[in-house]
Amino acid sequence: MPKMRYAVLKLGDVLEFVEMPADHAYQLTALNRRLHKELSKLTAANVPQLPHVVAECDALDVVDNACPVLHGLEYMNQLERSFAALDEKAYPLISLLTEIRALQAQLEQWYEEEAES
Repeated sequence: MPKMRYAVLKLGDVLEFVEMPADHAYQLTALNRRLHKELSKLTAANVPQLPHVVAECDALDVVDNACPVLHGLEYMNQLERSFAALDEKAYPLISLLTEIRALQAQLEQWYEEEAES
């Protein structure tokens, strides 16, 4: 069984957990920080609310079903859709989308290789 790592995300009072391959969890954290640095520069009306990664952990036992555990690729697909839907005119959004899509592609490849083994 592959080693997984969990990113703990917080938006307001809501917690989410994203299950990532251990070798890719740090990339999600770095991407999240980069996106937060750039959010204030976006001028589109529909800029998504983005939770902050507040922690990473190797093991997770969720005892409250109100806190979802998201599959890493599912989370990245949602993130990509939300940024791709922006009607941004003043900021070069393509660089952010490129970073999102790069991690998305790495996860797709990782899950495909895991399914084959």
